Amino acid sequence: MEQFLHSISTKPLKVIDNSIGLLEYIPISISSDNPDLNFDISSSKEWEVYIDSYLKRNNKKVAFGGYLEKRDIYSRSDYFEGNDRNIHLGVDFWCDAGTNVLAVLEGEVHSIGNNQNYGDYGPTLILKHLIEGKEFYSLYGHLSAKSIESLKKGKKVRRGEAIAKLGTSNENGDYAPHLHFQIIIDIENYKGDYPGVCNIHDLDFYKKNCPNPLSLCKL
Repeated sequence: MEQFLHSISTKPLKVIDNSIGLLEYIPISISSDNPDLNFDISSSKEWEVYIDSYLKRNNKKVAFGGYLEKRDIYSRSDYFEGNDRNIHLGVDFWCDAGTNVLAVLEGEVHSIGNNQNYGDYGPTLILKHLIEGKEFYSLYGHLSAKSIESLKKGKKVRRGEAIAKLGTSNENGDYAPHLHFQIIIDIENYKGDYPGVCNIHDLDFYKKNCPNPLSLCKL
């Protein structure tokens, strides 16, 4: 599936505001192995300080990464079953709250949710895509609730269309502002939600059902 996703476009497909060029992106690791995360990782405010400092130090506007990254941050919330669910299934794009979020491809609104568990997605949008006869889904988490309140199931969207804005820590599950972007092959019966983190025992299934989103973004 990743090969198919990569073949959809010869150019990078963006999910963050078109006014921010790709040269202003930089990879970031927030994995358990990163020794720089020597602060209170349960605090969204300290995460904001760390992310902002990282971007300013590197003169960039967007930090991205995290597919299949093992992270300690989820241990702060019982929602992730302690340390059991700690492998990240999407790609995060860390940038300012209020930044436009773009539809990665043409499609339609599948579902909308507001997942309010501590450490969850907060406002969430899922799009359904049908490309060359293949159906799959894209999930956008940690959004601004106001920015998606007018969206309805079945609404058609264009590739690159602004579909939402990033939310603040007060509404996005208590994280530094960022987009969680995930590809899902079989969404099962989920609506407005889908696991974005798994445990090691379920990893083989989720790797197949949630291929690397960077196959589309080409970063």
